[in-house]
Amino acid sequence: MTTDVPWRISLALALAIFAQCLLEPPADASMPALGLYLVALALLAWAVAAREFSLPDPVEVPVLTDPGSCRRGTLTLAFATAVAAFAFFGGNLFTAANVSLWLAAIVLFVRALWLYAPDSPTIPKWRSCLLGHSRRLPPATRWGLLLVALTGVIAFLRLYRLDGVPGEPFSDHAEKLLDVLDVMQGQTHVFFPRNTGREFIQFYWTALVATAFGTGASFISLKLGTALIGLFTLPYVYLLGREVGGRRVALFALVLAGASYWLNTISRIGLRFPLYPAFTAPALYYLIRGLRRQDRNDFILAGLFLGLGLHGYSPFRVVPLVMLLGAGLYLLHRQAAGHRRQTLVLFSILVAASLLAFLPLLRYAVENPQLFAYRALTRLTGEEQPLAASAWRIFAGNAFNAMRMFNFDNGEIWVHSVPHRPALDVVTATLFVIGSVFLFARYLGQRRWLDLFLLLAIPLLLMPSILSLAFPGENPSLNRTGGAAVVVFVVAAMALDGIYAGLRSSCRAGWQLAVAPAVVVLLLTISTLQNYALVFDAFSAQFLRSAWNTSDIGRVVRAFVAAGNRPEAVFVVPYPHWVDTRLAGMQSGYPARDFALRRDDLPGTRAVPGNKLFVVKENDQDTLAVLLGLYPRGVAERFVSPLEGKSFWIYSVPGREAQSP
Repeated sequence: MTTDVPWRISLALALAIFAQCLLEPPADASMPALGLYLVALALLAWAVAAREFSLPDPVEVPVLTDPGSCRRGTLTLAFATAVAAFAFFGGNLFTAANVSLWLAAIVLFVRALWLYAPDSPTIPKWRSCLLGHSRRLPPATRWGLLLVALTGVIAFLRLYRLDGVPGEPFSDHAEKLLDVLDVMQGQTHVFFPRNTGREFIQFYWTALVATAFGTGASFISLKLGTALIGLFTLPYVYLLGREVGGRRVALFALVLAGASYWLNTISRIGLRFPLYPAFTAPALYYLIRGLRRQDRNDFILAGLFLGLGLHGYSPFRVVPLVMLLGAGLYLLHRQAAGHRRQTLVLFSILVAASLLAFLPLLRYAVENPQLFAYRALTRLTGEEQPLAASAWRIFAGNAFNAMRMFNFDNGEIWVHSVPHRPALDVVTATLFVIGSVFLFARYLGQRRWLDLFLLLAIPLLLMPSILSLAFPGENPSLNRTGGAAVVVFVVAAMALDGIYAGLRSSCRAGWQLAVAPAVVVLLLTISTLQNYALVFDAFSAQFLRSAWNTSDIGRVVRAFVAAGNRPEAVFVVPYPHWVDTRLAGMQSGYPARDFALRRDDLPGTRAVPGNKLFVVKENDQDTLAVLLGLYPRGVAERFVSPLEGKSFWIYSVPGREAQSP
């Protein structure tokens, strides 16, 4: 038994964290930080040589031999039904007929190919595990209780102050709410063409959330819907961590990802952003699990999640390439010996499952290829804005900027990030560097396909951001890189597990047994607290400074209507670079109403009976002058916002002014 102090790991960890602290804004000490990181990594390499530190190995699993059997008649019927569904999906509409055919094709396909295990756990077995006669909880139950407790903390972080963080919608939310209204009014599009086109999942999901929670077509419905989607990602982050490194890695990945400012902000913003990681996580999990076990069922599930994910958020369109990369790397490595032909057959099942799940949008893409690809083309080519330099030069710069987003700068987009700070907190960023370096080193020594796949998947999942060639200022962006977060947090968790195991193996006696758990708890606590501050302090405050306060206009309008006035007598005068007037209606409880009225059209309001209310930008003196001329008895009152530049004028006109000469 060794009781030597694990000074190499301890010193390396301290130096690496200090190095990352030097990269926190407003500091700009990249060269000293790089030097400290190199020293820390050298110490950890020394610890590896001394057998004190190593990344966790994947759990050994049995490799199955596929029986090659299927229910041929059912499979034939599945494909025939899919062809019929494809034919019925014309016109960009879901109907009872085509949805029934589509779902039937998927169910028949799964039924035809699914392999049923004879030793599946039964209810009595689960009950005996949970209700055993021992007074001491079994380890599995204690682990489950720990997971439940941590899940509660994570759910709190994701749902806390959801009504106020972020505090205001912007124009993209107006577009999404109009699409949600379309759904709630019976317009069942497959692809929503408004605002360059969007896939359908968010709009139907938000309509369901709005109905279930009674929140209607509102900003909170959008935010609640995406927050729940963000929570759906986390069980698969846990499962992916368990698959590649064991249950401790799974637990650490769950906490790091669940508390992260990156995934929290893109999940609570109310836009489609969390759909990218939400479908990437299960697709990768089932692919890796399927390749390692050669289990046909995993390939089926991977394909279904892959196809469904393509209905969510357009950056997910890179994931098919990631899946192809994973299968290709597996086939090229010695771990595939004896299973290559079987892998190709199983991967073809994955492809077929994904095509079935993708079927509605596939039909739309065939009918409208230009509209389907338009959003991507505006970023990749000069379709909307000419490229500022050669495509390869912009690509190289974008790739460099994207790869340093984790530890240095996550970009300048204020709507879903704190600009110009690392995408990861200090602890996770440090662990990610350690995990990446030693994962690559292990690959060089052991040539495991999974190590290389995890590393290469990250830049490939960043590609939707990197390929913003026409708008390089949009790169890096936390939304278009969200799929990479799934792998990033797992790699960081592997490093934390290696540190824990190293400390644990060196401290085995007396009080030293508490050192490793204490260090892990301390690191996770620091990570959680910093992420909490980033979301609820830094992000919340800068978002309110940058967004227009349409909620204030909404409160003014609601008070006006509550006093017995008509919403048709409310007008918001547009002004360049000011509020989206559609949001004024949405914030007032009238999501289908746009209160906009141009200054030139103000004279027409004299025909509107009763009291009238005009909302005018603070510095729009020309509009105030027109209103004063039209309604000399009107009253101008300045609504004073606590935020600089967010005040506005309320011009109230009594009903008798309508008869004034």
